Amino acid sequence: MEYGIVQFTSDRGLAPAVAAKAAEEAGFDSFWVPEHTHIPVKREAAHPGTGTGELPDDRYSRTLDPWVALSTIAAVTSRIRLATAVALPVEHDPITLAKTIATLDHLSGGRVSLGAGFGWNIDELTHHGVPKAKRRTVLREYLEAMEQLWSQQEAEYHGDHVDFGPSWAWPKPVQQPRPPVLIGAGGTEKTFSWIARSADGWITTPTEGEIDDKVALLQRTWKEAGREGEPQIVALSGKPDFDALARWEQLGVTEVLFGFPEKGEQWVAEYFHRLAGKLGITP
Repeated sequence: MEYGIVQFTSDRGLAPAVAAKAAEEAGFDSFWVPEHTHIPVKREAAHPGTGTGELPDDRYSRTLDPWVALSTIAAVTSRIRLATAVALPVEHDPITLAKTIATLDHLSGGRVSLGAGFGWNIDELTHHGVPKAKRRTVLREYLEAMEQLWSQQEAEYHGDHVDFGPSWAWPKPVQQPRPPVLIGAGGTEKTFSWIARSADGWITTPTEGEIDDKVALLQRTWKEAGREGEPQIVALSGKPDFDALARWEQLGVTEVLFGFPEKGEQWVAEYFHRLAGKLGITP
């Protein structure tokens, strides 16, 4: 089981490149950043944590662009994986986004993991022209279309929401036919059926609670769909609970992510080293 760091990026606090470099030096395997293009002031969508329109943190409206942030990280690291928890692909043009992700994977030597969400903030999606009832379908088409651009010499895709004829597109990502795609969403049968058809794994949500039965459901759904191997399962955690970590590893959780407080560079670097020591990570 691997261990990663997730940062709620914003235009204040520690720069992602600084934090990720410290995480790599401490021995962590991955660094994850989120995405919100903007937050509509007037919203009908309830936040999953608060259950209302109230946001628990103003960083939702101050989030850095994830691909720019990960590019700065790629420039100062050599090993740590570059990941999103989660990105919102349907808020972009899929051809352009495919180019961005392929370029980052190419330049980083194959270190990208695409954590993607369906989008809880329906109002945000609406501003991007994504129909509320179609967000899962749109995401599926985007991922399918991007994989064609990533993996085919002459790519084309014809769907209801993405449509383009035979095209050339380079660079190709190092990871073929695509960088790993993981879906961050509530652990339901509907979500797991979607993952088994269209993705490579699951990222738990901060409000998930007990995940043992959900992990088993995902693994069963995966096998029933005829997928080979095992799904990647990335679990969000607070402070290390060693009993839970041991149980998760036995269940098949592949990676656990930890956040960190908004503090200065030295404090964060020391925190990462202390956390790594507790987890038995060696640089």
